[in-house]
Amino acid sequence: MLSILFYLFLVVICTLFLVLSAVALVLTWPFQRSRRIVHELSRALVRIFFFVPPLWRHRIDGLEHVDRKRPYVIVINHRAMTDIPSLYFLPLNFRWVSKREVFRLPFFGQFLSLHGDICIDRSHATEAMEQLLREGRRWLGRGVSVAIFPEGTRSKDGEIHRFKTGAFMLAAEAGVDVLPVVMEGTTTIFRPNGLFNWRNRLMLRVLPPVPAVHVAEVGAKQAAVEVRESMCAALSELRG
Repeated sequence: MLSILFYLFLVVICTLFLVLSAVALVLTWPFQRSRRIVHELSRALVRIFFFVPPLWRHRIDGLEHVDRKRPYVIVINHRAMTDIPSLYFLPLNFRWVSKREVFRLPFFGQFLSLHGDICIDRSHATEAMEQLLREGRRWLGRGVSVAIFPEGTRSKDGEIHRFKTGAFMLAAEAGVDVLPVVMEGTTTIFRPNGLFNWRNRLMLRVLPPVPAVHVAEVGAKQAAVEVRESMCAALSELRG
């Protein structure tokens, strides 16, 4: 019963914030192409989502590695749809790179569209890469970070698998650092029966940025290997 009430509460609050975000976009678009206000509304919504359940806990480590005045290519391990709202704990304005199927989901899709997130068609790899690099450079040029799941899909076993190179190519071409972020606890927010786990604990760890110069020097493939290894080690520490 408690989960049903919380679901209903989320429908109401998401609808309210969806309307507010649409109004904010219309009012600020002529002079704020970064869509920061729209993004901040989503951050507020996420804080409501995580703070209302009294027994939910969350911990964010490594925020000292984040320079709020500069954009990054953010790379995150991927296990669940709840990875997307969880990243809004970061104090950065960012755009997601997401497959087009997510844009069709209720609420998720509408919020992503209002944010101006990058929608790619994974069935056309070449066009998807070109779009990632083109739109990614455009947002980074506006001082907005770009968030990417470098595995390309969800991990079914919870481990971090081989990274694709798109995020690192974008970082090298745009001259911005790569910011690795590791998450744990996003898969246990919901129980297998769809009800909420009221004692869930969410953990995020921000790792030191990898300079764009280093990514360009070693190449996207080697940088992807190095960042994956550091994220695997961080995930092991979180679990320990």
